[in-house]
Amino acid sequence: MEQSSLILEQQVSSARRRIAIGVGAVFFTQFISYLFINARNIATPRMIAELNGMPWFSWLIALPALGGAIGTLIFGRLSDMYGRRKILLVTMVFLVAGLCLVPLSRSMGAVVAIQTVMSVGWWAIVPLCFTAIGDLFPPEERAKWTGLLNLPSGIAATIGPVLGGLVADSSWGWRGVFWASLPLALLAGVFIALGLPKHSSPRRQSIDGWGILSMAIATTALIIGFSWLGVPERRGEGAFLIGVAGIAWAGFIAIEKKAEAPILDPQVLFNRAFLTVAAGGFLYFFGSVAMNAYAPLFAQNVMGVSATLSGSMLTPYTMLVAFMGIPTGFLLAKTRKYQWVYVFSFGVIGLAMFAMGRFTAHTPIWVYILVTSVAGLGMGVIPTINAVMAQLTVPKHLLGVAVGAIFFFQMVGIAVAPAVLGLVQNSTSTLEGGLKLVFLAGAMAMLIALFLMMTLPQISANGE
Repeated sequence: MEQSSLILEQQVSSARRRIAIGVGAVFFTQFISYLFINARNIATPRMIAELNGMPWFSWLIALPALGGAIGTLIFGRLSDMYGRRKILLVTMVFLVAGLCLVPLSRSMGAVVAIQTVMSVGWWAIVPLCFTAIGDLFPPEERAKWTGLLNLPSGIAATIGPVLGGLVADSSWGWRGVFWASLPLALLAGVFIALGLPKHSSPRRQSIDGWGILSMAIATTALIIGFSWLGVPERRGEGAFLIGVAGIAWAGFIAIEKKAEAPILDPQVLFNRAFLTVAAGGFLYFFGSVAMNAYAPLFAQNVMGVSATLSGSMLTPYTMLVAFMGIPTGFLLAKTRKYQWVYVFSFGVIGLAMFAMGRFTAHTPIWVYILVTSVAGLGMGVIPTINAVMAQLTVPKHLLGVAVGAIFFFQMVGIAVAPAVLGLVQNSTSTLEGGLKLVFLAGAMAMLIALFLMMTLPQISANGE
């Protein structure tokens, strides 16, 4: 009897140790991914200046977002079939290859092309990390650990810009950000290989080639179409591409209904709770882009503050966005109620953005800081609760495709929102008036998301 108890205790201890190693590997990989993107963003202006790349700037945003959107769906589905460990290692290969090739580039066109291919794998790393947490813990514990996964990304968001600036200003230049990230990415790959368990029962199914092709056509046409809507001489072509995207999406849905191993399983695609969350995630980025891109523009060009001061004014907002996911995860784990968190978050963001629509050149700095901080309070909640809900709305064998699909819709939002908000901003003759309309448009998107979330059915955290 004592021997049996000892064996059981050893087995429990061994299982806990494996989980701890797996969590450490996932946390480190998440940290490296966010550290690189925050450091790279600071180094990008130096890259553009050296390579005379301003004409390519919009493509440097849109095309990697396109590659990342496609990659999240593909690798999310493949991870359900072949395991998170193996597919995460494949995505790390994309990251490592990009870190080697981008600093060797001598033209902006080459940089855009390499980063687009790199993003197919690199942008899938974060959703795969969230999915790996779902593998390691039962449903009732996922919210807490999903929230804690914001800790490494929050730390990376805090120190990444500083490190990126230091490296870019050194003799290494912007290329140094890529070279310095390379050994860290390799180390993350080693941790993934050692820390995550092998997939015990691969689901041997044929790859949904036609689904991937139709999804790629639909996404490409949609993102480029919306990007061209903001260019007066190309609006006709943009509208045509959006029409092509609509046809391609209809074909994609028809293909997925019949596919043996659909890239976006109908259990996910037609799940009402999932679609509600996905729509909210798409709309969320209209508010996020308005805050991250247009709020600093208002501070500097309308209120007349310096770039350094405008960055300081937004620091409380960025810190709240980075770290609010942690208490959110614990709150969700304790209450196991989700709808009210959505309603509160979108409501808070919407109210803050309506208030920003009333800003003027004479708005006091403390009011700007207060209102943007309130927006950050809600903004930091949504990514965590979306990742949790994606895992709770589908069976466990579809975790990868569900989390990948949530991030897919978010990436489409990242690509589409700037074009729409740009049209709104350019619809008036003054910069101040245009920026006010942008904030009001963001507020309306949050209001629509709030009403959507009021229809969200309650999801149990006690089982699949």
